[in-house]
Amino acid sequence: MKEKIIGILGGMGPEATIDLFQKIVRSTPAKKDQEHIRIIIDNNLKIPDRTKAILYNGENPLPELIKTAQNLERAGADFIIIACNTAHYYLHKIQKTVNIPIFNMMQETALYIHHTFPSLKQVSLFATEGTIHTGLYQAYLDNFAIETLVPTQTEQKELMEIIYGVKSGLDLNLLKKQIIEIAGLQINRGAEAIIAGCTEIPLVLKDGDISIPVIDPTLILAKKAVKEATGNNS
Repeated sequence: MKEKIIGILGGMGPEATIDLFQKIVRSTPAKKDQEHIRIIIDNNLKIPDRTKAILYNGENPLPELIKTAQNLERAGADFIIIACNTAHYYLHKIQKTVNIPIFNMMQETALYIHHTFPSLKQVSLFATEGTIHTGLYQAYLDNFAIETLVPTQTEQKELMEIIYGVKSGLDLNLLKKQIIEIAGLQINRGAEAIIAGCTEIPLVLKDGDISIPVIDPTLILAKKAVKEATGNNS
């Protein structure tokens, strides 16, 4: 089978795009350069803020998202993955403008949880206000009778500060300490796992940092992309 080319719709933000790219590379069973997968990245930093658009009547990111997806298709990508959780709110509209598939991070994450943690009943979602408000994860987790816990209003405000702190280059160690404190509160409320549901969050909260699993949708999407590109869907 001819190996497929991965297209990354990135720039939201650049560190998160690098993280997805790196996780694809590290998930690829390659022993030399030539055994890695070809990846085309459009790191479009001009895509407007998704949460501000969804909740606060900010500039619409859809035109730039569509333009970026079409750039990837023209460049030769066989499928697209999006390096931003909140941008998945626009996935179906973007999909209508290209002839190659776009994988759904939320769907892949729900399937992963169902197969890997079949007894799990409650997860806490650490994500942007936009992702939580639009129910992007809840809709897929509900299919497997998994309850989604969300942070309190105060905790969510802190999480948004952490997310934007990563984007602006603040000290990751300080941000890690803050997010671990929020995770502890979620554990006390019954969370059995935490979904790092914003692509900035795996940069400061990783599996092993707390007493319950941290589920990384970026890594799940990376592994899905590798399987699709190589034809190894076992």
